[in-house]
Amino acid sequence: MLRRLKALPLLLAIAALSIVATSCSSGNTTKARIVNAMPNIAQYGGALDIEVNGTQQFSGVTFGTASASTYTNIPSGNVTFEVFQSPGVTTPVFSASTTLSAGTEYTLVATGAAGGAGSQAPALLSFSDDNTLPVDGTINFRVINAALNASPSLDGSVDIWIEPYPDNNPILEPATIQNLAYQSASGYVNVGYNSASLGFTMYVYTVGGGTRLILPVPINVSGSLNNASVCTLVLTDFPNANELNPSVVLLNDSNCAIE
Repeated sequence: MLRRLKALPLLLAIAALSIVATSCSSGNTTKARIVNAMPNIAQYGGALDIEVNGTQQFSGVTFGTASASTYTNIPSGNVTFEVFQSPGVTTPVFSASTTLSAGTEYTLVATGAAGGAGSQAPALLSFSDDNTLPVDGTINFRVINAALNASPSLDGSVDIWIEPYPDNNPILEPATIQNLAYQSASGYVNVGYNSASLGFTMYVYTVGGGTRLILPVPINVSGSLNNASVCTLVLTDFPNANELNPSVVLLNDSNCAIE
């Protein structure tokens, strides 16, 4: 009995250290997903492997896609990313560093051109995500502009309308999202679901200096009166061309009913 009592403080101490270690471990990580938006795929083969602080966390992320619909645990704090051509190339396409907060969900976007310089230089963008569902019957849309050539005269800035499809009404001011610059993300905008269950059309316009329609982009997202969704749309350039890609990268943030 005496031996058991003597051992009790030691067991309690070990348990306390275990709790502290677990707490510290979970407090040093965050969650992230990555989108490959680097359009000059002829330069780097079209797929990327990404190391985080020297450990490969994402592999074979092809142009115009996300790493996954779910998030991957990666370190938080001051984080260094090395982006490699996939598979097996050991010289980085580019490297980048950023600070990520623990316990936060992030969308990371590799953009720019492999081997590019100045405004065309490759970059890794990080955007914190808010996947809190809005009220039922609505969708929170967010747009990330990773398309340098969407509006070259204004360094990629665009105005965006998100309208239910089919939409026979004229496009009216103000835009759903205004003056979204290259390498920027909009806030979340709340839109009612399409009762016709035919998704939406995103109209992308240049801004200033003679506004013109670049192209309409279909958004194949449904919804219902009894559900809510959060969706992120990523604009990219067309592969190996200096123009906006007619297909967006559609991310399922939370309950996003991708058709």
